[in-house]
Amino acid sequence: MAGWFRRLLHKPKPSSVESSINTGRSASCSPSSSSSSAESSGYSPSMSLARSVHPSLMSLSDINASGSARWAKSYDVCICHSEVDLELVEELVSYLEGQPESFRCFLQLRDAMPGRAVVTELCDAVQNSHCWVMLITPSFLQDPWCKYQMHQALAEAPIANGRTIPVLKDVDRKDYPKELRNLYYIYMALKEKSFRQIRDTIMRYLQELCRSSGSRME
Repeated sequence: MAGWFRRLLHKPKPSSVESSINTGRSASCSPSSSSSSAESSGYSPSMSLARSVHPSLMSLSDINASGSARWAKSYDVCICHSEVDLELVEELVSYLEGQPESFRCFLQLRDAMPGRAVVTELCDAVQNSHCWVMLITPSFLQDPWCKYQMHQALAEAPIANGRTIPVLKDVDRKDYPKELRNLYYIYMALKEKSFRQIRDTIMRYLQELCRSSGSRME
């Protein structure tokens, strides 16, 4: 009994190597220490996850490549509007077509074929465009042709995938068409800012379209 007690008292202490291993283990398992080291190094798990989840956007040269999905349709964007708002729409079209991307815009009074039925032209414009900008103004809400074109666009792309771009101007939220209430909209307060938002939204859709189709610059 006495010999056992003496051996217990003289049991060797853990070596410095074991101590360092244990210390490292406890540090790596400690939430506070791991978070502090992450902060000091500028690394964030959430940032890393975001980078891995969000695909890299394609460049303009990729989108403009000869095999790009962009050229599968005649227009990048169709502007749905009331004739009362034509002056504002012409400014928007001039802005978009003057961008480095040279967006191809369908403007009804300019691009519709004379002699063809209005219904045919509106349907073709929707089907042959990647995106549709709905300039929703008091005049838009009173125009049956605007509503018809809006319904055609929603029938063409019933899933909210970025193709339909509602833009509100001088319209209260309560008057926002119920058919579009599952979509975020751009509120046009400052014209220049809203134009940039429209441009960025169209570009983002084209980038996603070309990325998903696997088109690349040759």
